[in-house]
Amino acid sequence: MSVLLVEDDMSIAIVITAALEAEGFSVTHCDSVAMRDRLLADSAFSVLVTDVMLTDGDGIAGLPGIRESFPKMPIIVLSAQNTLDTAVRATDTGAFEYFPKPFDIDELARTVRQAAMSSGAEMSDAQDTPTPGLPLVGRSAPMQAVYRMITRVLRNDLTVLVLGESGTGKELVAEAIHQLGHRSAGPFVAVNTAAIPAELIESELFGHEKGAFTGAVARHIGKFEQANGGTLFLDEIGDMPMQAQTRLLRALQSGTVRRVGGRDEVKVDVRIIAATNKDLEPMIAAGTFREDLYYRLNVVPIQMPPLRERADDIEALARHFLQLAAGEGLPRHQLSADGAELLSRQPWRGNVRELRNFIYRAALLARDDIIDAATLDTLLVSQPRDATEGSPANLDDSVIRWLADTAPGAGQVYDEALAAFERPLFSQVLRSTGGNQLRAAQILGINRNTLRKRISELDIDPDSFARRN
Repeated sequence: MSVLLVEDDMSIAIVITAALEAEGFSVTHCDSVAMRDRLLADSAFSVLVTDVMLTDGDGIAGLPGIRESFPKMPIIVLSAQNTLDTAVRATDTGAFEYFPKPFDIDELARTVRQAAMSSGAEMSDAQDTPTPGLPLVGRSAPMQAVYRMITRVLRNDLTVLVLGESGTGKELVAEAIHQLGHRSAGPFVAVNTAAIPAELIESELFGHEKGAFTGAVARHIGKFEQANGGTLFLDEIGDMPMQAQTRLLRALQSGTVRRVGGRDEVKVDVRIIAATNKDLEPMIAAGTFREDLYYRLNVVPIQMPPLRERADDIEALARHFLQLAAGEGLPRHQLSADGAELLSRQPWRGNVRELRNFIYRAALLARDDIIDAATLDTLLVSQPRDATEGSPANLDDSVIRWLADTAPGAGQVYDEALAAFERPLFSQVLRSTGGNQLRAAQILGINRNTLRKRISELDIDPDSFARRN
């Protein structure tokens, strides 16, 4: 189902859009009477949600004509003018509901759903294929703070630095700024600076001329030029080599780039959004990140909250990912209330990315149409933990998690913890040596007899590693 949202306050529009898209609606947004009328003439919508005060006039004045032209389309009116007159005018137009501001976003979402169902539409129609829209999902207080920051940079080209742990959705913030801002008609080019070899990063960013280096058989246009007129997203900026940092700073200061091996300065018009999961200030102190580049990038910082700080959003995110999974060909499922509650209690150390991957796995493996707590509990027990999901391995966190999960008895904590640590350690080293205990002891830095004694106590079979090789 599709909703036409007519709202001139962008911060409110973002929150409403996120809430409705989490419920499976496709949302089209505009901020004027003229654009509303053009959109209604070109497309069919299940529900119209409109503010009263718009950029070019009164949002209520034209509603009788809209009611006449689209008698089956419910209309919901929003207004900051919380007067009796406004409420009466909204009611006189035959509005399905009237919401004075501030209103409860959950209640609005429920009302839009009721309005859509009353018009004879079905949710399944909207979910057959996912529709593009605001990429961020969530209505928690931390996310509303993010939305407010996004709205402040939409009508300008200030450089934005998005901070947050891995998997929190930093690139989605960049996409939202691009899609909702005045550069939306231009290209959005994303570059993971950590994934490019140090010797190639300047060529990737700034381009190169033919013959600039071995293998440069033709001119290459870099990411800056590819993003001309749009947005360049520099992810993992904290991993950029120092030499490239220097050239990046020069490009930001001058608005021009010089291709590797070239002489001419090429003028570029790009908005820069950078992101990192690292704390850059200690890196500045250590001399691994330029202080002047940091201040050039950190004009508008946006801090993405980890998922553990926005647990209220987990249910909406899970339902959103189930819809996306169905749109990508996986079986269609619904999430039960107890399943949502179980998901909300999980730590999700890999943040939204880990949750997304888990939901896709659940969509693939679940046998029933309804995914409940029992199904999820089984999948959570067998859930793999790898380096691509979540933050890098942390021994402190592992010990805390082991203590919580194992709960060893009094007087046994040290021995059981030592065994839990040594068993995977010795196994991995023996695997790397093909079961050779002498070489394994040398790598570990312990006596061979000590290793032999411990692997016997831990019931580790060194010959099993020899057979694998």
